[in-house]
Amino acid sequence: MKKLYHFSLSPFCRKIRLILGEKKIDVELIEEKFWEKRVQFIKINHAGEVPVYVENLLTISDSNAIFEYLEEKYNDPPLLPDNFELRAECRRLSNWFDFKFHKEVTERVLYERVYKKIMKRGYPRSEIIKSGLKNLKFHLNYLNWLLEKRKWIACDFLTISDFTVASHLSSLDYISDVNWQEFSYVKDWYSKIKSRPTFRPILSDLLAGFNPPEHYNDLDF
Repeated sequence: MKKLYHFSLSPFCRKIRLILGEKKIDVELIEEKFWEKRVQFIKINHAGEVPVYVENLLTISDSNAIFEYLEEKYNDPPLLPDNFELRAECRRLSNWFDFKFHKEVTERVLYERVYKKIMKRGYPRSEIIKSGLKNLKFHLNYLNWLLEKRKWIACDFLTISDFTVASHLSSLDYISDVNWQEFSYVKDWYSKIKSRPTFRPILSDLLAGFNPPEHYNDLDF
């Protein structure tokens, strides 16, 4: 039995769900309110974070570790290129979004607007949200520049980089914080990737107290 402990609006969990879907790996999804530090969950992952992937007696935490395991064991379809240079570029861009983008944008916007409320940790601070939105524009400009030259984020075919970026942007799009009209290449790319069958279950998730904008699950915007 394969299980994934996840939180629906976590970009790291979304990334793993997309990977599992693309590789057609059946898994039981367990929604985990990780901030509650449930005793049974802490026993599974002492860090108390999601995602956590369980396969028989194996337990893996950290989205990058989970991805590397799934990519090596379930290589159909491959989400990393054969070419060494392109593999490095895929990992570079995935890390850019999982670390730099996450710190400069996701934590400042999504965490302030949503996580604080559901975790009951105070009120959002407008100055932090404003700085996050300013940083978001910088990152979208960078993505737009990349996509002028490539069909997908890292190269001319779909890779882990696309699912990493889409996971972060879709989480922000749930709270309507992405101005797609201003970044035409990014919008066209996102329209393609969110039209994939593996994306549809994610777009149907709802978080109590927060309603997504009308375009959120519209495949044609």
